[in-house]
Amino acid sequence: MGKKAKVVHVAGDFLSPKGKSSTNQIYTINEDNNTVSVIDGLTDELIATINVGRQPVNVNGNPSTNRIYVTNKGDDTVSVIDAGTNTVIGIIPVGDQPSGVGINPYTDRVYITNAGNDTVSVIDGSTNIVVATIPVETHPINLDVHPYINRIYVANKFKNTVSVIDGLTNTVMAVVPVGDQPNDLGANLSNNRIYVANKNSDTVSVIDAGTNAVIGIVPVIEQPSMIDVNTTNNQIHVTNEENSVVSVIDGATNIVIATLPVGDQSTYTITDT
Repeated sequence: MGKKAKVVHVAGDFLSPKGKSSTNQIYTINEDNNTVSVIDGLTDELIATINVGRQPVNVNGNPSTNRIYVTNKGDDTVSVIDAGTNTVIGIIPVGDQPSGVGINPYTDRVYITNAGNDTVSVIDGSTNIVVATIPVETHPINLDVHPYINRIYVANKFKNTVSVIDGLTNTVMAVVPVGDQPNDLGANLSNNRIYVANKNSDTVSVIDAGTNAVIGIVPVIEQPSMIDVNTTNNQIHVTNEENSVVSVIDGATNIVIATLPVGDQSTYTITDT
């Protein structure tokens, strides 16, 4: 079986980092052949195939610049794509085994987790240059950005913690213990909470972004792997990899309000708002 694809929309507004863009294009990484597929969001037709680095594993977009960033785990680089022309306009060397991509569209900073050397690279989006490298804890796998307060939340998979980075100083301001093997997280800008999928403990930790304290633990199904936050309806979607279902959490109550069957061993979810 081939590797699964990861899909991302470029945001049209800052409330939904995975919503539609002005160009309404969808970017899908293809890990097996080192490419990114571009799909027209109106017609669902393939409109471009872009060669990137070796073993691309994640993708995200900056709505303020209309640029797409792809982490290439196999050659320790980030490919920068111009969404207007669908061409690669930069290749940025980062740390060992780059994985997650987070973006603050207000500051035009791009954050990359380097799982192999326990760091986060900070890229200046205007120059495509790494301006800082921040040590975090063991095996940072994914991250998300809270642009309103300029903080970056990093899931340290083999340390069972979340590192909180101050985007102004590029320093770790807090380390929050969470569940076993945090694999992904998402910032809910509507209620100032961070949701962390703990793959080995079958839970989602809820962090108050104001205090950096865990204020709730939500049981889900089995092996929660990825999280997507819909700020429009204040719901959090969690893929449970082992059972091929998505748990829907009410952000107001931190209670699972629905369990949706999806495809076999689903790994990624996306909310288009």
